Amino acid sequence: MRTLQPAGWPRPKGYANGIEASGRTIFVAGQIGWDETETFHAKDFAGQFEQALRNILAVLAEAEAGPEHIVRLTWFITDKQAYLSDAKRVGEIYREVIGRNYPVMSVVQVTALMEDEALVEIEATAVVSA
Repeated sequence: MRTLQPAGWPRPKGYANGIEASGRTIFVAGQIGWDETETFHAKDFAGQFEQALRNILAVLAEAEAGPEHIVRLTWFITDKQAYLSDAKRVGEIYREVIGRNYPVMSVVQVTALMEDEALVEIEATAVVSA
């Protein structure tokens, strides 16, 4: 993988402007903050965010991939203020679970998710070198 950083652009914090990658591509459906039994243990944004990331890693593990292979994350959040007020903790959780891999990311606020208790849903794309 190669991070794409146009000359003169400020370096983004916590994500990449672009990534070039080749290899086996893995697409992970939107993961929410429940566990493998579809139980929500956390009612707060940060707790659900952590579980969603751990769910992504569980799916990637099925393809013998890990957080270092993630090239794109798309977050769907129901409350922008909850995200912003928990931003420091979200960053800590991200580094704890994913490490220092900063893929291309988008965060989109939505009015609701399909599961009423869900506060965040995250899709991932990973590429494992051939």
